[in-house]
Amino acid sequence: MKKVLISACLIGDKVRYDGRDNAIEHIEQLMKHFELIPFCPEVEGGLSVPRLKSEIRNGRVFNEERKEVTKYFLSGANKALNICKYMNIELAILKEDSPSCGVKSVYDGTFSRRKIPGQGITAALLKRNGVEVISELDVPDLLEKLASKKDAAI
Repeated sequence: MKKVLISACLIGDKVRYDGRDNAIEHIEQLMKHFELIPFCPEVEGGLSVPRLKSEIRNGRVFNEERKEVTKYFLSGANKALNICKYMNIELAILKEDSPSCGVKSVYDGTFSRRKIPGQGITAALLKRNGVEVISELDVPDLLEKLASKKDAAI
């Protein structure tokens, strides 16, 4: 079964900055098609749960007290890449808007809740290294494609 890296918060792990999760409803369906490898780059990079909110500004990551925390995000991103390389993972499903995992958008770095086009640190590193990266918002389309392939094979 093909392995897929997935943001740990999306499977229900309570690893968000506020100690909550971002569980999605499609986990059971995904598990029928893939072996899910949960991973939280922020926790694996050395940040605690709970932790202060962080946002990207000019390619660097700062928490809401304006302390730079980029090194934790880079560490987690590199660990995610290493796992993908080691386990031959070609697809990652990541949490949109996250400073680590945002695929198409992130918060703008002003802590004003405004989103801008952009990628999180982990998402960008994985993409640069040939891993296909999608967000949880793309999962219904992925499942639909898988279902139509299965129907075509019958």
